[in-house]
Amino acid sequence: MQLPTDYKELATAYGPGRFADYLQVYHPHGPTPYVDLTGPMPAIIRNQLQKDHNQGTHPVPYSPQRLFAMGSTDNGEYLFWITSPSNAPDRWRIAVNEARGPRWFTFDGTLTQFLVSVLNGTTSVPQFPVDLLQQEPAFSPSGPITPDTFVPPAPAATTNLDTIRDWARANGYDVPLRGRVPAEVREAFERAHRADAG
Repeated sequence: MQLPTDYKELATAYGPGRFADYLQVYHPHGPTPYVDLTGPMPAIIRNQLQKDHNQGTHPVPYSPQRLFAMGSTDNGEYLFWITSPSNAPDRWRIAVNEARGPRWFTFDGTLTQFLVSVLNGTTSVPQFPVDLLQQEPAFSPSGPITPDTFVPPAPAATTNLDTIRDWARANGYDVPLRGRVPAEVREAFERAHRADAG
């Protein structure tokens, strides 16, 4: 599949990592299968969307077969290319779903235009936390991942943020009542529950 020119330039310039400590753009050399553009996640997410579409669980405003997941957020939303027209990737638009909800947001522009517009405060995505830009947005490259430090994320559909917040408060973490849950808290929650399961 051809990729948009702006994405190839972005991936080359920045490499794998996160923007504003919240937005993860998948990369062909992502450090784990969960953030690798060429890994299994885009197909897994598309299959889940197709299942939701077929069952009427959450309305999908586009054909799931036209959506290609190329990023995610700390709260479990996914960023998609709307791959239409399929032979003109530089004209693809951006869609963002709502984790555990029916809302979708569409941006009429490229991924790079979307990131710039969101990170400079011009575009407000309703699914994103209101405090997203409280700190100056920056890019954080992905560090080396080892089996000891990497905890696979739970599927978005099964992770309830209120449950994570309740667990975090009970275990001494300071978390906001609303908005995003810091990545280190989510990772601690996942580690604790993996240990309980094992």
